Amino acid sequence: MVVEGTSTDRFEPVRAALAAHLEAGEELGASIAVDVDGVMEVDLWGGYADAARTVPWQRDTLVSLWSTTKTLTSLAALVLVDRGALHLHRPVAHYWPEFAARGKEHIEVRHVLAHASGLSGWEQPFSVEDLYDWPTASARLAAQAPWWEPGSASGYHVQTQGQLVGELVRRVSGLSLKEFVATEIAEPLQADVQIGARRADWPRIADLVTPAQLGGIPGGLDPEGVFTRTLLGSPARDEHVDTPQWRSAELGAVNGHSNARGLARALSVISRRGQANGPRLLSEKTVDQVFEAQTDGVDLFLGVPVRWGMGYALSDPRTMPHMPTGRICFWVGRGGSIVMMDLDRRVTFSYTMNRVGDGILGSERTHSYLRHVYEVLEPTGRGVPADPATGPAAPGSR
Repeated sequence: MVVEGTSTDRFEPVRAALAAHLEAGEELGASIAVDVDGVMEVDLWGGYADAARTVPWQRDTLVSLWSTTKTLTSLAALVLVDRGALHLHRPVAHYWPEFAARGKEHIEVRHVLAHASGLSGWEQPFSVEDLYDWPTASARLAAQAPWWEPGSASGYHVQTQGQLVGELVRRVSGLSLKEFVATEIAEPLQADVQIGARRADWPRIADLVTPAQLGGIPGGLDPEGVFTRTLLGSPARDEHVDTPQWRSAELGAVNGHSNARGLARALSVISRRGQANGPRLLSEKTVDQVFEAQTDGVDLFLGVPVRWGMGYALSDPRTMPHMPTGRICFWVGRGGSIVMMDLDRRVTFSYTMNRVGDGILGSERTHSYLRHVYEVLEPTGRGVPADPATGPAAPGSR
């Protein structure tokens, strides 16, 4: 199977892995990018953009990102933190007074970014049409009580994260989240990333090909448990993706559109300590705050250990065995897409695909590509190198 694009000689194993997954039919279409300190050493794509295998995946093909979207939404919040417009330790209600209802007056911005606010889903009844209506979705969250003690644990905010962070972006910037990402992130960094998708770009969006839907909620689950309530309170499903309503909506948790190159250009601003592709969007101090762990334990929804920093998960061998320790943050989307920012090596790795794979935090393909990337970067496996600016990784940075 032909893989298009470019890669340096040392990353030939990554190209070979993508070709092998395409040839085996495990991938339908995909893109992979690896930025090493501002040099795009890997910029690959291949396969097909449609299930019928009639439309080749092109250099500028986009795909719906599902939860990898959250990396853009969190970056929007961090830009506002850096400007002093948003404060991580200030109550959400300071910016959004209605949010103080039902005992939420002490929930801080950092709790929302770390999936620890207690608002991991919407109370029922709540439909996908309600999700598409921004004022309704925000008002409903403002009126809810948290489902657990805020800050005590994480419970992955599957679809509420975009609403909560997006409402804060609206309140402090005067722009919608979609507008903010377009004008304050995508444009200055020349990154092909969007929340939703402009109608003019619909022809270059790949079909998302998903497995058969599960039939209802599995038996034996506690109907009042966080997992069940979150699942029922997250109404977007696979069948909604690639519809006009999905593409037109503003869903900062799930309906971003990009490709590996676009994500790498946008998120390398974190890997490179605040400045990438020209402008400085973040100070080094703000980047450092990403790595202030807010929760560390089994996530109440995901059911696996996750160490949450400010808006991103932090590297953890318990759940990401091919990702080394060090100053690394990341997040994944349904089916396997990922963007990972490694500050110790100044590396950004991203992968997007249109055949949805299995797995809670990445698919088998995700982990295969990640393993190949680090076999190149650390062929001897000798740990984290010293950063030229800060020296060796701090003992507590794991």
